[in-house]
Amino acid sequence: MCLQDVHLLPPSGFSSSRTELAVAREGRHQNMADSSPDLRIGIVGFGFLGQYLVDRILKDGPGLSLNLAFVWNRNPDKLKGLVPAELVLHDLSSFADRKCDVIVEVCHPQIVKEYGCSFLSHSHFMVGSPSALSDSDLNQKLRWASQQYGKTLYVPSGALWGGQDIQRLSDSGTLKALFIRMSKHPSCFRLTGDVLSTWSEGEGRRVLLRGSVAELCPLAPNNVNTMAAAAVAAGTLGFDGVLGEIVSDTALKDYHVVEVEVTGPDGFSVNTVRKNPAKLGAVTGSATYNSFWNSLLVCKGHGGRVYLC
Repeated sequence: MCLQDVHLLPPSGFSSSRTELAVAREGRHQNMADSSPDLRIGIVGFGFLGQYLVDRILKDGPGLSLNLAFVWNRNPDKLKGLVPAELVLHDLSSFADRKCDVIVEVCHPQIVKEYGCSFLSHSHFMVGSPSALSDSDLNQKLRWASQQYGKTLYVPSGALWGGQDIQRLSDSGTLKALFIRMSKHPSCFRLTGDVLSTWSEGEGRRVLLRGSVAELCPLAPNNVNTMAAAAVAAGTLGFDGVLGEIVSDTALKDYHVVEVEVTGPDGFSVNTVRKNPAKLGAVTGSATYNSFWNSLLVCKGHGGRVYLC
């Protein structure tokens, strides 16, 4: 059985009356009847990745039937002169007024926690910070909301190579183990606590953290989204069963390295190494930007489930 298609009971603390669900379903049918073929996209977050997606939608979107519905940023001043004033959303809680088909979060896991279920009650939702899904309670609530409202919870592959293959192994029940190592220059990490409070050029390679992806996500929420995407793909193992390692290496001045080790049945294994070009201090490698764009092009509705794209 595919983990993504399991039907969940309403999680505790998640309130949704029959009337609310009926209204939501009625609204869905009305939107399907009234909407144009174009997809309306809302972007939540205007860091480097958010800016890239906004620019691509404004430039290339019309030819691909994509229209920008809104852009929200915690500091709206950052949008001045870069985003048309009519597209700036000042109050994120009023997102439903923009009638989006897809909402893309490229901001922070906290936004997923605060708004994820609400987003799914109106739109498909692409989670750019899948490390938020390491919270098992939030993960369950988002999956339940996706099923109840018939909206897809999209998880972009990002820098993960071979995600679909990992997912197929998991769905067939033959995935035995999954390990991911992410190595970057120390300037590229945004870690909590004092794990990397001091470092010096020339110090070389240092293992910072090792453990389950569930343990690593709260410690490095901005740096382990590739691991989180892998944990979603490896549904039978989940965040607790997928292991990861975070490595600081001062020699990596031009790229990030993502190593994936997949173990299947009867001695089957696959090891991949991906070098993602990146500038010093960059949290996200340059190839990941285009990967996100390609993921967005897939977000056209795949039913009420989680979908790795």
